[in-house]
Amino acid sequence: MQRERMSGDKRRTYIIKKLQESTGPITGKTLADETGVSRQVIVTDMALLKTANEPIIPTNRGYLYMDNHPSEDLYRKVIICQHTPDRTQEELEIIVDCGVTVVDVIVEHPFYGELTGSLMVQSRFDVEQFMTVISEQDATLLSALTNGIHLHTIEADSEEKIAQACDRLREAGILYTEQ
Repeated sequence: MQRERMSGDKRRTYIIKKLQESTGPITGKTLADETGVSRQVIVTDMALLKTANEPIIPTNRGYLYMDNHPSEDLYRKVIICQHTPDRTQEELEIIVDCGVTVVDVIVEHPFYGELTGSLMVQSRFDVEQFMTVISEQDATLLSALTNGIHLHTIEADSEEKIAQACDRLREAGILYTEQ
């Protein structure tokens, strides 16, 4: 059953409130169904909200409101990895198994400069969902643009967890080392 279409301002207020109250990502389709509009209208709403400095980030699982994920007590590090596409799941699982979140992926494109994709992968479930979307949409990983070299911003509640993830990535031959 489709709901009655909300006006733009009312819909964007609803979206912010819904995202703020959520503990996980919410898909554009869910928001569209709940507000009686198309998914494309939600995409436009998200762009408008982001230009109004709302801390909304898109992920492959839906939209997140970053105030739900405060970083004050978290440690962050940017790491450099290199591997073939078939090792992506292994890389992500190594990281999340150490209790570390993969915030994003970054590549340096020779023409466009820095390209960043939000990931917010925190668990094996998230890794599975990410890999399923990549497979189902026959999507190309950003690292394909840079011979497998890419950066990840990673985040955890302790420096030890980040160090452990880096050690395991190094042991697996995934953490980039200059040659």
